[in-house]
Amino acid sequence: MSDKETGSKKKRGKRGQIQIFPNWCKGCGLCVEFCPMKVLEQGSNGAILVAHPEKCTACRWCELHCPDFAIFVTEISAEEE
Repeated sequence: MSDKETGSKKKRGKRGQIQIFPNWCKGCGLCVEFCPMKVLEQGSNGAILVAHPEKCTACRWCELHCPDFAIFVTEISAEEE
């Protein structure tokens, strides 16, 4: 039986929203390397980009490993999407 037939909805996992403070970021790339979902990418100029925001699970690995405190992750609920 499918989800449509039973009337149930699949539970979505945690989602996150990433904010990068470019004035604080030195472009070391640690956040890019630590992100398990490959949300972040480093541009050709060294700037960190949120390339795939829809993949963020709010695990906060990027935030925890940033030596410059240049990344802030907030959890977003399904209603906010």
